[in-house]
Amino acid sequence: MEYHNPVLLKETVDGLNIKPDGVYVDVTFGGGGHSREIMRRLGPNGKLFAFDQDEDALENAIDDERFVLINENFRFIKRFLRFHGVKKVDGILGDFGVSSHQFDEADRGFSTRFDAALDMRMNQKDALSAYEVVNDYDEKELKRIFVEFGELKNGGAMANTIVAARSDKKIKNTEQLKQVLSKFLPAHKSNKILAQIYQAIRIEVNQEIEVLKEFLTQTEELLVSGGRLSVISYHSLEDRLVKRFIRNGMFEGEPERDFFGNYEVPFKIIEKLIVPTADEIEINNRARSAKLRVAEKI
Repeated sequence: MEYHNPVLLKETVDGLNIKPDGVYVDVTFGGGGHSREIMRRLGPNGKLFAFDQDEDALENAIDDERFVLINENFRFIKRFLRFHGVKKVDGILGDFGVSSHQFDEADRGFSTRFDAALDMRMNQKDALSAYEVVNDYDEKELKRIFVEFGELKNGGAMANTIVAARSDKKIKNTEQLKQVLSKFLPAHKSNKILAQIYQAIRIEVNQEIEVLKEFLTQTEELLVSGGRLSVISYHSLEDRLVKRFIRNGMFEGEPERDFFGNYEVPFKIIEKLIVPTADEIEINNRARSAKLRVAEKI
């Protein structure tokens, strides 16, 4: 199973400040690039747990007694680590979004390059696919996901157009969806707008925002004092959540202050923002929108 080079490989793993005998978690295993780099830096008593809900990723499992691959969504990180007898870890790495492999598998429906069935499920066992979102969601719900998750100003008009079109016949594949929304896709911007439309539907199908929030709130409890969180986001919605959580320990509002007026927060920012170099973007186009943030548990 071919996977491309992991984004910001050295920077992300450096961010974990790995101790040879530490316990680490890679919550987005994919092709195993980040995991293999972590394993390279671990000693004989170190341990790495990895999560990936996509069964395709299981083919990349690392044959090493220090490594455990858990075929589950990382929103359940605490539950499954406890199942393996782990309550605290020294570092957690996440590389969010869709893997290069998922984009390149035409029949998964993630890429704007191919005609495919409306799917977009990261976990093929999930009941909700892009087909249900496009054909069953009411106009108000469709508008919400286009505006909120796709950041599309004319999301309401797009929703209205989809609802009108599907009243004649169901929209079954990505090519039909493009045709239905063709009036919103001027030639000079069609790829960018299509990417936003796909992003909105994909985030809804996979509950990506809820999953990210659930995951981040568990990292505070799982990390030892001095443990590191090193995470890559690919769009502003995710990055805003990560930035706020690292800064405030919450997603909205302000944290409480102590007796001296200092904010009581669980993390210390180690790196404000790391982005790929022009050279990396040239080699790996997926890196162009990557944003890495690193924090340390206080």
